[in-house]
Amino acid sequence: MDHKANRAIIRKILLTEWDPIGVSDIPEAQDEYDAYAGTVFGMLTNQTASVDAIAQYLFKFATEHMELSYPELAERCDKAVKAIAELQSGR
Repeated sequence: MDHKANRAIIRKILLTEWDPIGVSDIPEAQDEYDAYAGTVFGMLTNQTASVDAIAQYLFKFATEHMELSYPELAERCDKAVKAIAELQSGR
């Protein structure tokens, strides 16, 4: 597994597919989700979590830590995790 490339892919997925606060078009905010990307990458590489657990992690972080709540949030989490699952299945 190419760690650097896959971590960059996860970063991009979180920025384009998850993006709960809508910063993907702001150049200065391209690193906004890097900490979450690192956690998700760790969950994948250590095989400590299922894809569902990753979706739950993203949803929980957005709702509890970012205090967000809107109808499309769960859908955004699922969409991001589907893209991450494709990365995971390519191992």
